[in-house]
Amino acid sequence: MASSHSSSPVPRPSGGGRDGIYHKERDPSSPRCRRPVRSLPDVCPKEPTGEGRGLCDGPSVVAEHDRWTVYSSKVNLPAALNDPRLAKRESDFFTKTWGLDFAETEVMPSFYLPNITREHFGPYLQETAQREKIHERCKTICPNKDDVDAVSSITTNHDKSRAELEQVPKIFMKPDFALDDPATFNTVLPWSHFNSAGGKSSRDVASSKLLQEKLSHYLDVVEVSIARQISLRSEAFFHAMSSQHELQDQLQETQRAVAVLRGRTAAMDRVMCQGPLRALRTALARNNCVKLHNKLKLMAAVHQTQPTVQLLLSTSEFVGALELIATTKEVLQQELQGIHSFRHLGSQLCELEKLIDKMMVEDFSMYARSDLNRSLREEPQVLEKVHKPNAVSQKERLESLVFGLLRQRKLDFLDIYSDEMILAAKAIVTQCVAESVLHIEEIDTEVVTKLAEQMRLMTFPQWFEVLKNVFESFLLFLQRIKATLSVIRNVVLEVLDSNQRNRLLEEAASGASGQESSQGSSLLQGEAELAYLTHEGLFISDALSEAQQQQQQQQQQQQQQAPAAQDQSSVVGSRIQQGRAEAAGSDSASGATESFVSREQSFISGENMMPTELEMNRVINNIQELLYTASDVSHDRCVKVLTARAKDGSLERLSSAEFVCLSQAVEGFVRDTEELCGRRSVSLRGALQSQANRFVHRFHEERKTKLSLLLDNERWKQAEVPAEFQDLVNSIADGRITLPERKTPGPDDRKPTEFLLVNGQKYAVVGTVLLLIRIFLEYCQCVNDIPSIATDMLTRLSDLLKHFNSRSCQLVLGAGALQVVGLKTITTKNLALASRCLQLVVHYIPIIRAHFETKLQPKQFSVLRHFDHITKDYNDHIAEISAKLVAIMDSLFEKVLSKYEVKAPMPSACFRNVCKQMAKMHEAINELLPEEQTQMLFLRINASFKMHLKRQLARLGVVNDGGPQHGLVVVDVAFYTENVQVLRSLERLDLNMVEIWEQKR
Repeated sequence: MASSHSSSPVPRPSGGGRDGIYHKERDPSSPRCRRPVRSLPDVCPKEPTGEGRGLCDGPSVVAEHDRWTVYSSKVNLPAALNDPRLAKRESDFFTKTWGLDFAETEVMPSFYLPNITREHFGPYLQETAQREKIHERCKTICPNKDDVDAVSSITTNHDKSRAELEQVPKIFMKPDFALDDPATFNTVLPWSHFNSAGGKSSRDVASSKLLQEKLSHYLDVVEVSIARQISLRSEAFFHAMSSQHELQDQLQETQRAVAVLRGRTAAMDRVMCQGPLRALRTALARNNCVKLHNKLKLMAAVHQTQPTVQLLLSTSEFVGALELIATTKEVLQQELQGIHSFRHLGSQLCELEKLIDKMMVEDFSMYARSDLNRSLREEPQVLEKVHKPNAVSQKERLESLVFGLLRQRKLDFLDIYSDEMILAAKAIVTQCVAESVLHIEEIDTEVVTKLAEQMRLMTFPQWFEVLKNVFESFLLFLQRIKATLSVIRNVVLEVLDSNQRNRLLEEAASGASGQESSQGSSLLQGEAELAYLTHEGLFISDALSEAQQQQQQQQQQQQQQAPAAQDQSSVVGSRIQQGRAEAAGSDSASGATESFVSREQSFISGENMMPTELEMNRVINNIQELLYTASDVSHDRCVKVLTARAKDGSLERLSSAEFVCLSQAVEGFVRDTEELCGRRSVSLRGALQSQANRFVHRFHEERKTKLSLLLDNERWKQAEVPAEFQDLVNSIADGRITLPERKTPGPDDRKPTEFLLVNGQKYAVVGTVLLLIRIFLEYCQCVNDIPSIATDMLTRLSDLLKHFNSRSCQLVLGAGALQVVGLKTITTKNLALASRCLQLVVHYIPIIRAHFETKLQPKQFSVLRHFDHITKDYNDHIAEISAKLVAIMDSLFEKVLSKYEVKAPMPSACFRNVCKQMAKMHEAINELLPEEQTQMLFLRINASFKMHLKRQLARLGVVNDGGPQHGLVVVDVAFYTENVQVLRSLERLDLNMVEIWEQKR
């Protein structure tokens, strides 16, 4: 191996070094300093014989009392010089023993040597520069003869040896050459040259001799090549031997220096170190004894864990037992890890913790079952009273269970409560029906066993009483659930608040520890020095690393022990004492105080076991959702009661008052549950809406059928108005769109009137219209009582009004009353009366519309357009009646005036007949229609009369020329005008009879 190392000289002591300080040689003329340092070749030298240079005479480098010789070395010199830990080889072998930093450490410059720079060599370089240039040029031009000969000889020998080695077959040069391989063996010794038949012939002997000579020749070639290579390396070998002798001299000097240094170090250790170290070791021994005593106390406290846990479980103190188990497990993992006697305690505590989890779940299930199934009348809220003197109240028991379940991350305990809640809701309905059936003799429970059949056999008052009891029971049931969930929610909020406070404390503690870390780094140096003094090993770096590890462990222990201001033994001891005190049973006040303190300690010590803030918020949301679920379950059970009753259609056959009572009861229950639970459940309201739709359909069909019967029997004569209908109209005028309360029957001095007074106007009406007013007030009253059916009721009411309009048109204008009722003819009085009835309905349509608008949602206002269509239809009907009245007189005028002749006597018979018919018309409608409508009607009749008269005068050729015929016509017209204006309400009517004459051309 070729080595790149060069042995550096060891510093020698100066001649006057009394103090043992070594200095470098200053005399450059010294032959030792001028001797060049030669690099060691990579050849293993022979071991020293130890004749004159016995290294064993000096002090030992490793041990003070053991003698060391060169034969004690475990490796040879090249192995000592080659450090496998380094990427490159260093300058000497001392790095093997003195560490990696020996050769790389920066050496301080000597104070005794001047700082030599390039300027010091300037004069010398200037003097030799010319001669150096000439010398270099000569070397280039004329090479050295010896070098040329040596190079040529080496080249010739190399070529020769290479040619000889090429004669050797390549198989012998392969790395995997092995004669035990059959193929290799057959190649080296070809058996084909020998006789395979057996026996040795002269040819076989010659072949074997030839093969032997060939192999001997190959061996000689290889040996000569090896010898040549050894001869080329001989100078390096002798150089290595001389370097080894020089190295032994340096080692002897180093040995003497180390012996002096170790002697002084031993004196310093004897005088200055042994006493203080003994004191430090004594202090460490005392600390170890204290730690051992604390450890034994801790073991004694942990030994009492299992009996204390059993004692706590006997009194259902799950939280205290869990806290004690958690603290003990933490102590076993941190303080008592590796204790042989406690090797099974951890697994036992884990099994015990699983048992406590099952016990808590079962206890919570039993609590929920007993709390939800107890009587609702005696105490609806969470029980606070305690019958036994040392017993825990139900509220404290619930809080303890919830906290324990949260601590164990059993976040599905609300599902258990939900299941028990559903079972309890079913039991409430069963209990209410069973209690009611006991008081009903008509129902035999042995024959009728199903609850639905029993409810269908009840009368409506009996069933309605059951329904109200169910509503009341469910309200108390929801109040109890809300109170229980409030207790659970408060526990969860308490845990969440404690977690937030602990997180803030940890952040503050982390800030304080950051400030203390700078102070701890300043103390690290002193602790490292102390560790070095007390360390019994070999290297200082090991002592420093151990000191750093100890300091890190101390910081971690301080951070873990910061929340609890006491050591683990005191914590476990206090937990055990507290558990025994709680299990022994104290008074209620002290028990509540201890449970509060234990809960606070649980918040602090079990914060890592507690659910995260996200999980706690999810639990809070689940609590609220559970309250919503309770409301939905209550509504669903009530829907069962409602549908069981409605299965045979009995709810559809209810009267309006009964259905209103049912609707009010349901709406009240829905409203109370919404206020109690904060959620609008839709199942019961939807079931009521479904029943309401059936009720509305039946309600509407009954009114529509009733109205049809009234119209079919109506003779269209003016009816008297009873006082109760006048009061009904007056209440509508006052803004009360409801049916008045039924008065007790008694003598009434008020007589019926001929007209119905509405806002000061008289309305002559038929009896059907009076009942129609009451009917649409019944619709409005239903909407007041059941707002959810407003849209459906509005559609049905509009259908009712359309039916009245179309049917009255068929009976009066279409003359259907002639066949239905048997009237002889439809008179003008019938027409005017029908028109006035329609006007009364038109008057109330805006009032009905405004009332329904208050009951509808803004998005439902589009259904109000039905009233606009109805109003238009009614006005068209009224206009058709007016046109019919005008048409009657128009046909009369055409018939009478077609026979008119202008001749004496005057007034003519034709005009007398016209005035008579006009007086009859006025007499028929004057009392029925208001004055404005009468005037407008007669203006239209007068216009028709003028048109026919003008047509007849034009046919007769009578013109406005002042002649005799003109005079006769003027007399008849004056007679007509006088008779018309003498009629009541027509005195100031402008007939404008001038239009009867055609204009002169």
